[in-house]
Amino acid sequence: MVVTRFAPSPTGMLHIGGVRTALFSWLYAKRMKGKFILRIEDTDRERSTDAAVEAILKGMEWLSLTPDQGPFSQTARFPRYREVIEQLLSSGHAYRCYCTKTELDQLRAHQIARKQKPRYDGRWRDRTDARPGVEPVVRFRNPPEGEIIVDDLVHGRVVFNNSELDDLVIARVDGTPTYNFCVVVDDMDMGVTHVIRGDDHLNNTPRQINMFAALGAKIPVFAHVPMILGPDGAKLSKRHGAVSVLQYEEEGYLPDALLNYLVRLGWSHGDQEIFTRDEMIEFFDVANVNKAASAFNPDKLLWLNQQHMIRAEPSLVAPFLQQHLLRIGIADFAGVSLEKIVVAQRERCKTVRDMASASRFFFGSTIEMDPKAVEKHLTEGALTTMANLSSRLEALSEWTIESIHSVVTATATELGLSLGKIAQPLRVAVTGSTVSPPIDQTLAILGRERTLARIHTVLT
Repeated sequence: MVVTRFAPSPTGMLHIGGVRTALFSWLYAKRMKGKFILRIEDTDRERSTDAAVEAILKGMEWLSLTPDQGPFSQTARFPRYREVIEQLLSSGHAYRCYCTKTELDQLRAHQIARKQKPRYDGRWRDRTDARPGVEPVVRFRNPPEGEIIVDDLVHGRVVFNNSELDDLVIARVDGTPTYNFCVVVDDMDMGVTHVIRGDDHLNNTPRQINMFAALGAKIPVFAHVPMILGPDGAKLSKRHGAVSVLQYEEEGYLPDALLNYLVRLGWSHGDQEIFTRDEMIEFFDVANVNKAASAFNPDKLLWLNQQHMIRAEPSLVAPFLQQHLLRIGIADFAGVSLEKIVVAQRERCKTVRDMASASRFFFGSTIEMDPKAVEKHLTEGALTTMANLSSRLEALSEWTIESIHSVVTATATELGLSLGKIAQPLRVAVTGSTVSPPIDQTLAILGRERTLARIHTVLT
């Protein structure tokens, strides 16, 4: 069974590069009917924070990238790591190194002066003695010869020479395990079959493969996906926009729209641009990911978001709209259908946040009036016409878009006025501005009581 994992480090917020890696891992597991694991790699205790852990979990929850197992925490597995370190020491695949920091700094300086690649020279590799008063690190005994071949699903065949790798520290002086070692133990214990991660980890892979071999574990299949670049072609960073994926939630993007956009960064299925979540699961294959980096295009994401708002069932968009309405202080939704607002506004707005802002007037007993709109459209003649229209609206037996439309057009015809001369003053009276969905749709959503009350307010 295919088992994938997403293993972020909580040293910062969950950003879109990490989200795309999580998405690829989640999609591949779903497509192959396997398991997706979430693992928090928090061995760096100085830089890891609880706030970052919470942001990762909230981001994954918002995106509905639900793990089949986890979230696991590496710090909770320290006893297991110590057990495996002792196993490697006993088998001769690891050793204690008593070099001091001063000695290592001198070694590095000497190598740089001779224009050599800085690396540990293995001076404690074959020693069995100890150095009194010095706490050792534990190093993995990397094979000195041979090649490591990585048949990467994205980059193809990549060859590394063992002679280029030094003996990696797997336990620090204080006994805490290091990242590359913990990853191997976790993937081994959790049965991970496919490691899908950013290609900045490709150089870690040969060391990890050697540790898998030393532990007698099955080596996973690797797929190193390319980084995401900013619109200017530089590495995506804070200056390009959102730092945390939760910022996209705050800005009113739908999670499926963001995932749709990210899955298309480096992967395609013919010329199809818009994917449902089910279609992504059906068509995605990590082997078809392009190894070239892709540039982030905010305008394309915005377009995709609107397309998802238009195509999604209104009932699926309505909860997101409600959240954004709450954020702008609207908490009473009685008598107003959020689903009808979605239908009315989805082709007029590009984000759910914009939709919430543009829909304020549907709620509450009072509205904010635009003075310029009032001066231009609520003239004495317009108010006389509106009084006529109000009595007709009040007499309607059914309050529907069709019945409202019939009354408005009939009134305009009888009075010899254009539809705009009726609709625009009415729009200002009930919304406070000159901008809203079609007037019959707007009144239908507002409801009879609220519409007539607002008209009565301007007439008096």
